Amino acid sequence: MKNVLLIINPVSGQKRIQPKLFDIVDELCKAGCNVTVHTTTHRGHATELALSATLAGYDTIICCGGDGTLNETLTGLCISKGNEHIALGYIPCGSTNDFADTLGLDNEPIIQIQNIIKGNMTTLDVGCFNSKRYFSYIASFGAFTSVTYSTSQDLKNTFGHFAYIMEGVKDLTKIKPIEATVIANGKEYSGKYALGAVSNTKSVAGIVKLKDEIVDLTDGLFEVLLIKYPEDIIDLSDILIGGSQSDFSSDVFEFFRASEITFRFKEPTPWTLDGEKASAAKNADIRAIKQAVKLYK
Repeated sequence: MKNVLLIINPVSGQKRIQPKLFDIVDELCKAGCNVTVHTTTHRGHATELALSATLAGYDTIICCGGDGTLNETLTGLCISKGNEHIALGYIPCGSTNDFADTLGLDNEPIIQIQNIIKGNMTTLDVGCFNSKRYFSYIASFGAFTSVTYSTSQDLKNTFGHFAYIMEGVKDLTKIKPIEATVIANGKEYSGKYALGAVSNTKSVAGIVKLKDEIVDLTDGLFEVLLIKYPEDIIDLSDILIGGSQSDFSSDVFEFFRASEITFRFKEPTPWTLDGEKASAAKNADIRAIKQAVKLYK
């Protein structure tokens, strides 16, 4: 790690990164790194910065922000050519940092930058959505998937994780069945669903937990969870209990692992990728790119 681009989302996670910025840069300089700092100013800016970094001689990109900032940075790496020499570091500073918990990263910025400097590295599978968009840990549709991007930044900065809960309660009244056909591993699933998720994480939509032994971030396979639309209070109870206990034996769930998944909908259906809004589509093709990114732990 020699030439480092530090990408910072200055408003992420109650702006808690701002007082730590000098210390982060100081740690990198003491480690002998040449550091360039850029703050993001608009949606998609981290993607632009990461893409330009692949052409400018950087060997490391470190992003400071939430899951959305990580998504944008990772997207810039994935759409570039000849990015194999660049490693990615992540200092989680968002309101929830779900994926950072799965990765086992430290939520204290100074400790995390020290961990990055130590140089321990792993690889990470990346999801490709309709050959145009990328995601690090989840692509989802249906109930609760709009909560992350519909919750305002001011509300997140004021209430933190509780802001998502408040927005999610409002979403309960809007749950509607989504008719879909899903094809994976030579098998077809059809039905009316409340939620669909293709994930590489231990937490899905904040309401479903996956056991450690189920999730492998580097095996080229994603976990696919389809939750059927609840017809009665018993179905709803099975969803809440099964989801919280990582028990998908109930008929309300379809759960499997796959590297390529095809979705077909009767109506254009909006998706979220790592909490970022994606355009509504009647068709969605998702594939896992095995060990696509080098990541500092």
